[in-house]
Amino acid sequence: MEIQKELGGDITMALDECVPYPCEYEYAAQSAEMTTRWAKRCLEWKRRNGETANERVAASPIRRFADSILVGIVQGATFEDLRKGSAQAIVDLDFDAYAIGGVSVGEPEEEMMRAVEWAEPFLPGNKPRYAMGLGTPPQLLELIARGMDMFDCVLPTRLARNGTAFTATGTINLKNAEFILDKNPIEENCVCEACREFSRGYIRHLIKAEEILGLRLITLHNLHFYLNLMNQARSEVEKGTFDQFRKAFVAEYKTRDAVMVE
Repeated sequence: MEIQKELGGDITMALDECVPYPCEYEYAAQSAEMTTRWAKRCLEWKRRNGETANERVAASPIRRFADSILVGIVQGATFEDLRKGSAQAIVDLDFDAYAIGGVSVGEPEEEMMRAVEWAEPFLPGNKPRYAMGLGTPPQLLELIARGMDMFDCVLPTRLARNGTAFTATGTINLKNAEFILDKNPIEENCVCEACREFSRGYIRHLIKAEEILGLRLITLHNLHFYLNLMNQARSEVEKGTFDQFRKAFVAEYKTRDAVMVE
């Protein structure tokens, strides 16, 4: 908490333990209980120290640590009773927002979704719900359908560093030889800087020449793709057509083999 206070973050996280997969029940239970104890201590520390920490002059745009959002984290591995118990215990502490942690750590996707489904009914609908460390575009939409509001994930940048770009119909690996003479943008009708100004073939050339610009362009595109997907999802929710949008997107999306073809 002291480190987060010094960093001046607007959103701060309670300390938790993310157990590995697979995990024995007894260890997962002890870990979830410890996470709850840590959550109490984090709340108490902020209440004791928040009013005096990071005081700024009135004109400063940086707000006080006391005004930052503190997020409690639900754990419990892949066990239904532990997930439900952890969610109830963390919600009872009354955090500003709630996160579901310990998912996407190697478990099958079905178990990941179940972990979210077990915890979600206990999370207040009037506070943000954050699914930690997720995910692929279809996973994000499936989790929105399960009541999640916020996400974080390294995939857009990590895969970009390997030459992989996201499109509405799935991933493409721009290292592949099929794109040598391709004059199309990464994705048709995309308005990101990479798609407006550069072709797939040129980006592939940059990657093969080990020019960092190629990976930066894919990174820009991937981040734009993710942000645009979330904007679309919000719009569909507001229109009451999210379910149709989700089903159509997931049906069309394919995660293609990322093996490079020389």
